[in-house]
Amino acid sequence: MPTQVIVLNGGSSSGKSGIIRCLQGVLPDPWLALGTDTLVGAMPVSLRTSGDGIAFGADGEVAVGPEFRTLEAAWIEGVAAMARAGARVLVDEVFLGGAYSQRRWRDSLGELRVLWVGVRCDGAVAADREAARGDRTPGMAASQADLVHRGVAYDLEVDTTRVEAMECARTIAAYVT
Repeated sequence: MPTQVIVLNGGSSSGKSGIIRCLQGVLPDPWLALGTDTLVGAMPVSLRTSGDGIAFGADGEVAVGPEFRTLEAAWIEGVAAMARAGARVLVDEVFLGGAYSQRRWRDSLGELRVLWVGVRCDGAVAADREAARGDRTPGMAASQADLVHRGVAYDLEVDTTRVEAMECARTIAAYVT
C-alpha cells in the first residue's frame, strides 16, 4: 500500500513548509499541504490570544489551553478522515509535546500508511531564519529546535541546517517511491 500521509515534524523556522512546497512539485501524485499554521489561522482571534486557546510568550514559549486542544483533536481527526477518503496529505507539524504529540497523531491515523519525517535544523540557524522572516515571536525557533524531537520516532530524518529544501524533498520522495 502506498504512503497516504507524510508527517513532517520540526521546530519553527526549521524549513518544513519549504520542503512541503518542494514535495508537492516532485511527488508524482497530488498531495494536500496542511499544518498547524493552517489550524491556528482558522481559529477565531480570541483563541489566538488567550489562555484557553494558544498564546505566544515574549520569550518564544507557546502555551496551549483546553479550547485549543479540543479543536486540535478535531483537526487531527479531520486530516485522518481526508486521507481515509483518498487524499494524500503532507502534514506540517510542531510536536510541542514530543512523543505525546506524536501518539495523538498515531492514534488518529491508525491503519493509514504514514511516513514520519523529522526536520532538524541547528537552533542558531533557525533563529536567524526566524529573525529574517519577521512573522514569528523571537525565541520560538531556538526553544523548539530540540524540544519537538524528544521521544519522537521517525522513519526518516533530514537536516536543513546546510541542505536546501529541494534536496530534502528529493530524499523524502525517494523514500516514498
